[in-house]
Amino acid sequence: MCISGPKIEAPKPPPIQAAPQEQDAIVTNSREEELRRRRAAAGRKSTILTGSQGTTGAASTTGKSLLGQ
Repeated sequence: MCISGPKIEAPKPPPIQAAPQEQDAIVTNSREEELRRRRAAAGRKSTILTGSQGTTGAASTTGKSLLGQ
């Protein structure tokens, strides 16, 4: 069985304020610079570690060592 008591209403929330539309020039420039830097880092050249001739240095031909010694 359900016993119903007095109906209590919840208080109304305050009105929602609109977000500010004006942005500081420094913030905008910083964001654009960060996006440019990320795009450059994600490009093809950031993953190529050697040229078309490969590595030109001497090869490491030492045997395996114990625990990096």
